[in-house]
Amino acid sequence: MSGSIHNKVKLIVHRPDYDNDSEREYARLSEELMPVVREIARKTLPLLEHETSSEFARRQYYGSKFQADSIAYRDFRTFAKKLPPTDSPSLVVGLRVDESASMSAFGRLEAAKRAVIAVYEFCQICRIPVLIYGDTADASRLEQMSIYAYTDLDKTDSNDRYRLMGIRARSNNRDGMALRIMADRLAASPQQTKLLISISDGQPKAMDDYTGTYAVRDMQQTMAEYERKGITFLAAAIGQDKDVIHQIYGSERFLDITSLPDLPAKLVRIIARYL
Repeated sequence: MSGSIHNKVKLIVHRPDYDNDSEREYARLSEELMPVVREIARKTLPLLEHETSSEFARRQYYGSKFQADSIAYRDFRTFAKKLPPTDSPSLVVGLRVDESASMSAFGRLEAAKRAVIAVYEFCQICRIPVLIYGDTADASRLEQMSIYAYTDLDKTDSNDRYRLMGIRARSNNRDGMALRIMADRLAASPQQTKLLISISDGQPKAMDDYTGTYAVRDMQQTMAEYERKGITFLAAAIGQDKDVIHQIYGSERFLDITSLPDLPAKLVRIIARYL
């Protein structure tokens, strides 16, 4: 946060745990989602099959092309074979989940959980690195900003799918700081395309005066700074402040989610477009 308006904000990063209840909730929420996710992945995977490489690796014990000029070496390395194409897509996805108190209303919290399950499982099938963080503000004077690291780029764990069930409606939201933290992680990744999606139901609001035009300006400056570093921002607006979120992010970054049940499939299809 050095050099930003958040440099003195007290931050605590949590690595949520999971239990049997988490596993049961995941099973319940994912049951109807997974057929949709698998179908989208089935249509997407062929797009990831790169054209066969035209480059040959020479002096192999076996291969598809005989190299007569290698016989003189008498080491039986007389073949050449085509180099394999790249196995994984050059895309990394960051998913930021607003965990402000208002997320508890109108089914938004469950919609957010379903969305992160869909994105996580799609990325697993397509071998796309995915970073999923939740955030809230003002848990206490000693914890003015809270980050919940559900999945991470460096420490992957197959049980992360159950950690996602720890997403909660908590307190306020300091959106600009959350975006900055995640964008900084993505900017350091080696992938060529870096996509950061924010799921939020309201405008930024945190103590002492992080609200209104002050907070909006911070968010817009953060996005402008990290877009220069190759980050693509998208905002999925799922609450009553859609007009404000539209204004903050701009039309080119704004996703108006009018139907919460459509959120998971819509996000997955959007990610597939960037492959």
